[in-house]
Amino acid sequence: MPPANPPRPPAVNPTTEHGRAGLTQDRALRTRAQILGAAAHAFADKGFPAVTVQDIAQLAGMTKGAVYFHYPNKEALARAVTDEFYQTLAHLTHDIEQQHPDPHEAITQLLTQTAQAFQNNTLIQAGARLQIERNLINTDLPTPYINFTQTITNWLTRTTHPHPQTTARVLTAAFFGAQHISWTLNNRTDITERTKEILATILPTPPTP
Repeated sequence: MPPANPPRPPAVNPTTEHGRAGLTQDRALRTRAQILGAAAHAFADKGFPAVTVQDIAQLAGMTKGAVYFHYPNKEALARAVTDEFYQTLAHLTHDIEQQHPDPHEAITQLLTQTAQAFQNNTLIQAGARLQIERNLINTDLPTPYINFTQTITNWLTRTTHPHPQTTARVLTAAFFGAQHISWTLNNRTDITERTKEILATILPTPPTP
């Protein structure tokens, strides 16, 4: 039996347009972040179909009416969490590109750090699960994998790699497939090892000139 008062999930600070629109007061921003954190926790744990707005309100420590004040329905919550998921990945990609100008190292870091986020970041876990369940959610969600694939393609284009687009598609498919299998079989405990295998097989370290 779960505890009567489970610990509240950490807040998710809104960074996208969905998180900022119409919110000018600090209290409203904090409340919205608290709701998003609770929604991410619920979606990651139970999946969209099984979660209710009441579940999210209880996790956030507020009334269902307070949740509805900021989000009109469960679909809007799913969209907001998914937007934050992609915004977080975009920030991660930008930071890696700034810190690792070598394309091969940038790709290695992108997959490795994203794998670590899948292990440790509830928002990332929720976003990935919502994308898998997108056909069950009655709202438009961003098309998955496109930006990730394009980023890797752009980086490989700056190298002498003969097939940047093909390799980027294979890397993306292998990585997200591996994270799903790792989640299903081992609760993602082995995802970093599976990522290393993917990189070693598909993108081996180039020879030193």
